[in-house]
Amino acid sequence: MNFKEKIMLRCLELARKGKQKVTPNPMVGSVIVFDGKIIGEGYHKKYKGKHAEINAIESVQDKSLLKKSTLYVNLEPCNHFGNTPPCTQAIILNKIKKVVIGSLDPNKKARGGMSVMKENGVDVEFGILNDKCKYLNRRFYTYQLKKRPYIILKWAQTLDGFIALNNPLQNDPLQISCRESKKILHQWRAEEDAILIGKKTALLDNPRLTTRYYNGKNPVKVLLDNNLEVQRENNIFKIGKTLVFNKIQSSKGQIEYIKLNSGYNLDDVLSYLYKKNILSIIVEGGRNVLDSFISKKTWDEARIFTSNKKLKSGLQAPIINKKQKCSKLIGIDTLKIYFNK
Repeated sequence: MNFKEKIMLRCLELARKGKQKVTPNPMVGSVIVFDGKIIGEGYHKKYKGKHAEINAIESVQDKSLLKKSTLYVNLEPCNHFGNTPPCTQAIILNKIKKVVIGSLDPNKKARGGMSVMKENGVDVEFGILNDKCKYLNRRFYTYQLKKRPYIILKWAQTLDGFIALNNPLQNDPLQISCRESKKILHQWRAEEDAILIGKKTALLDNPRLTTRYYNGKNPVKVLLDNNLEVQRENNIFKIGKTLVFNKIQSSKGQIEYIKLNSGYNLDDVLSYLYKKNILSIIVEGGRNVLDSFISKKTWDEARIFTSNKKLKSGLQAPIINKKQKCSKLIGIDTLKIYFNK
């Protein structure tokens, strides 16, 4: 690994510090190097806060060194007035000699910084660890390019491929995954903007959909309940905000009822979530909800826990026809992750 790649890895390390805090913005880290040594670092700390490049520039004690320095950043510096002034402006004003960029900005409003800097005499290099940089902000890229949230499908299945009993009792869900798997699931919930289930899961399992096993924010809850069969006493309505897609339009405290004129339509649901600046959702619904995403090929990741339990009969798990990306042991469960490229 060469020097530039090592510095870009440091940018990515800094960028991750903004995880869960900067959405709907991307995670960005920046490093400033003079004469082979790091003289400044910064990252985007919170939504509407200063961008990584500005924090890096401000951290440099001797500003006279900037005109002889190289600024590294994992995402193309922004080129528009949003919640903050354009980063390209600060780079040009400080006469920074060179900028090394990991990946281009997919946001139409913000991109173009590379060209503007070149036009103003800045030496610009692009593409250092491009794939790693794009992967870190895959939610942001999906949101900007596909105009929908990044979608993660999650379920737990038995060793013989079942996700539920044939006739489950209400409020008595089948416990398939182990405690360690539940903890990592709650961490995932904290890392995404929203969590989605269908009315059948809400009625049978009465889930809270919180992050109680992990110290993180609770996601926005999304419920598909066309005929409003889930009562207000259900756990899904007790903590935080819940969006209910159905046949009426109204708001009651933390509950927002969104009317879908065409009935349940996945594209309409995702379009609404996109407009609400929700970059990512984790889908924890039952077989029908999961299959609706899989059949339309509208998903990005699938995270599947397989326990050592067997049911011999029941509701069969969905099928993912994609090559497995990785597999790891979580407690006594096996976690397999798939990507829909």
